[in-house]
Amino acid sequence: MLRASRALLYRKATDSWVKTWFPRPTIIYNRIPQREDERLPHVKRKLAAIARDPDIRLFNRRFFNKWSLFQWLHENSATKAYIPETKKLTEPEVLSKLLTKHRLLYLKPVRGKAGVGIMTVKVQPEKKMPYRLQIQEEKGSKTYHCASLKTVWAKVSSQSEALGEPYIAQQGITLAAVNERPFDLRALVQKNSRGKWELTGFGARVAGDSSITTHVPRGGYIDDPQKLLVSIFGQEKARKVLRKVKNTTLKVARQIERSSDGSLCEMSMDLGVDQTGHVWFFEANSKPMKFDEPHIRNKSLQRIFQYSVFLHRHGSRQEHKGGLHLERDKRMAIAESR
Repeated sequence: MLRASRALLYRKATDSWVKTWFPRPTIIYNRIPQREDERLPHVKRKLAAIARDPDIRLFNRRFFNKWSLFQWLHENSATKAYIPETKKLTEPEVLSKLLTKHRLLYLKPVRGKAGVGIMTVKVQPEKKMPYRLQIQEEKGSKTYHCASLKTVWAKVSSQSEALGEPYIAQQGITLAAVNERPFDLRALVQKNSRGKWELTGFGARVAGDSSITTHVPRGGYIDDPQKLLVSIFGQEKARKVLRKVKNTTLKVARQIERSSDGSLCEMSMDLGVDQTGHVWFFEANSKPMKFDEPHIRNKSLQRIFQYSVFLHRHGSRQEHKGGLHLERDKRMAIAESR
């Protein structure tokens, strides 16, 4: 591999970015934001070459797969209690069996993004058409009322084929709600200056009117999680729930890193709190987008550099069986595109 790399350097005097050569970085954070870009042949070759180089520490190499996440968390008794019942949606019998136990299911593409393609199936036995299917699209959503599970499966299969993605089916959780709008929590967990997982911060996302998800572009809005939890549970129970949230994020992050093939420095998580105060894990993202909360965004940037400095100073490849060491006198750079 090349011993030098082209990079952009900011010059404060001219308030401009200029191209120049730097020594090859010894620490690289893969911030490729799109799955389709990461699947390109030349990108895959480059990432593989970087991963083979003993002098380079590459972290957050790839996106998570939703099915893999739930398998990893189900393997550990410490994290199993936080995940809703989840199955691969391979045949109509899977849907049928889950709906005998849960009146609401979420159907999610295993490599989905921004909520596109998520579906819900709700059983309403008192109605003439007892199955309510809602499909989230690029803009808005469509709702279908179906008389039979066969009709539901036909629409679900068609959606899966159109998206070109396999799906998982997941137990629907009745979330705590404010003004009849459910909300979830968006958390950011990062490695700190000591190389340990730590909760950087989290915010609340309240669902938009009739929206399947809490995404802000789909009518949701941002709110203060402590305020919402106190309004629902009161001061004392809200404190306990907040403590549960923190402990859950750290347990989940440690288990994901143990199970995944690669080194991680950060991940975002979607969590829910049900009406009893139980905390649920819904999703994790190895390429977190910018948080809207300024205090989380600022702290997140600091943490990335703090952890990178930790790696540079300590130098050991902790996950590498050979115990290879980085040279401490090499310069450090981070491939970071926030």
